[in-house]
Amino acid sequence: MARLAVNVDHVATVRQARGIDEPDPVLAAGIAELAGADGIICHLREDRRHINDRDLGLLRQTVRTKLNLEMAAVEEMVGIAHNIKPDLVTLVPERREELTTEGGLDVKSNPALYKKVVEQLKEAGIEVSFFIDPDTSQIEIAQQVGGDVVEIHTGHYSEARSESEAQERFMRIAKAAEAAEKLKLGISAGHGLNYINIKRFESLPQIEEYSIGHSIITRAIFVGIDQAVREMIALVKDL
Repeated sequence: MARLAVNVDHVATVRQARGIDEPDPVLAAGIAELAGADGIICHLREDRRHINDRDLGLLRQTVRTKLNLEMAAVEEMVGIAHNIKPDLVTLVPERREELTTEGGLDVKSNPALYKKVVEQLKEAGIEVSFFIDPDTSQIEIAQQVGGDVVEIHTGHYSEARSESEAQERFMRIAKAAEAAEKLKLGISAGHGLNYINIKRFESLPQIEEYSIGHSIITRAIFVGIDQAVREMIALVKDL
């Protein structure tokens, strides 16, 4: 039975559109937990375009399930993680010009850097996940540099324009999940998943947790966060 972790970044995006103090992603996280979410995710970007330091500090004080901090592998963020001590850090790629994370982290590009960052985070007792494309070679390097978990990037699958394209991209995810399982890594998946396309994952019991934000927050506009989270939990628990 899979778990659901809810990303509250998009609540902060709505807040920042007006430059005021509502809606509050911290309140949204609390509602999501009360609705049954198994964890809360936030991405503290270097430009603070949505989640900010205040949000992260309050989330650490209030989240009672698991707090997953998405961040770039840079010195500033490692220092913040040491101070805040989230339960899990997910290392992600980050470009200032992107609207949202566009792909997985290229761990192979600099294994020495990522090994150092993993060691620094583990010194603070923080588990480390890598957000990577469904590429077995990247998964192997993530394990070699000390990663505990891989979050498989499902964005390309979610963007498929035809059934055949979706099936082909899903098979890459399946192979990646099998590879991660053989390496005894924790396995999660996320990016672009919604109430329809997640149903295909019933055939992938290796995936232990789903990281979902945008589709839950957009659904919440019509039914509220509590109901939107409960609806997604009902789907995830059947996977």
